[in-house]
Amino acid sequence: MRQRVRQSRNAVLRQFAATLAVSALLGLAGLNGASAQSGTPAPDQGKAAAQPADAAKDAAQNQRRTDEFAEAAQVINGPAGNPECVWLGRRVVRLMWRDDLDTAFRHLDLYDRFGCPGGHIQAAFRCLTRFGGQIDPKVAETLDSRVHACWINPASQPQQAAASASQPATPTTGNAPAPQPAASPSPAASPTPAPQK
Repeated sequence: MRQRVRQSRNAVLRQFAATLAVSALLGLAGLNGASAQSGTPAPDQGKAAAQPADAAKDAAQNQRRTDEFAEAAQVINGPAGNPECVWLGRRVVRLMWRDDLDTAFRHLDLYDRFGCPGGHIQAAFRCLTRFGGQIDPKVAETLDSRVHACWINPASQPQQAAASASQPATPTTGNAPAPQPAASPSPAASPTPAPQK
């Protein structure tokens, strides 16, 4: 009699386990079907669609960088036009503009190790400070394009100052030349006392 009770109990447990397994499978199949009909792409489909767009974007960015390095090599004579000097130098100027001086100094050490001229960084940063009002801090491209323009031509002036300097003399000033912006002082050596008579 005990054996019959055990067999009955085991049969009920097996039936319960089978019913539970079938219910779980049906539930999973229902969830999978519902997600397919919801209109959300499967993770594989989203990745596959994003990869060609990312690849095209990366290719365009690499081409732009190559063009910028070639432009710098053509315009700038000397080591400041070398690709490694252009890349590190523009990065140093950008970091200085963003007040990340610790990182800028670390990059400046690398810049010096490549034999790049430190004076070009000073001139490019001086140029960038002239254009401070025209740089939108929310748009990274304005800063990057201005840093590149200042790297290529550190003597460039903002449009307003250049336009006022190129205007002809006004009747009130006669033939006097238009006032030029003050030249930035170059770093001077330590002053030597003048000989006394």
